[in-house]
Amino acid sequence: MILTGTATREGTAHDNADAAKVYTLADGTIGAAVIDGIGHGPHTSATAPLLAETAARISAHRGPLPGILTAGLLITDPGPDGEEADGVAVAAQVHPGGEYVLIGWVGDCRAYGWNGERLRLYSDDHTVGQQLRANGVALDIARGHDDWVRTSLSRAAVGTVYMATIPDPLVILTSDGVHDQVAYDRMETLAREHGDDPQTLADALVAAATADEEGYRDDATAIVLRIT
Repeated sequence: MILTGTATREGTAHDNADAAKVYTLADGTIGAAVIDGIGHGPHTSATAPLLAETAARISAHRGPLPGILTAGLLITDPGPDGEEADGVAVAAQVHPGGEYVLIGWVGDCRAYGWNGERLRLYSDDHTVGQQLRANGVALDIARGHDDWVRTSLSRAAVGTVYMATIPDPLVILTSDGVHDQVAYDRMETLAREHGDDPQTLADALVAAATADEEGYRDDATAIVLRIT
């Protein structure tokens, strides 16, 4: 049995550019996707739900890689006004009775696993900041480049969508409005407190996002998948 929870909250910049969708096949297989729209352009908030729906449905049928690539095809062309939406994504597929959750991602959406004792990050941000850290650049310099994504959904290709399996019974998918504005220790505490109730945990993660020193709070979105 697979229990799910989904939550999203608009940030201080109006029009929620995030979207999330969980889709269930007739055999109980779950596909899930979190989309984090880049910026707040004229199409972003309207297109993000379509991208999440597409990625979730295809992920359920074929897996996260086809799910993300198919969603990306919807926005590959810039459109007649040159301002088509773009974003980053994380998607998942889990089968009833399965021992792991298959995930794929592009950009800086994330996937965490909770095994009842510890919260572990299984994805790796596709940002310039993360690339600098991996190459030994000082943390304070790298941190200033964390908002620069190296790839996006519209440019997704087989070689730029990363894949992983999560063996933990609880999986959390987040946009950066959650993991950038909720401390890791706080996320782990919430998983410990609400791990038995995916919807409560998703709501708590989104609600825990706080504004920065300048009063800015990003759109925050989370999906929680629990294999019972």
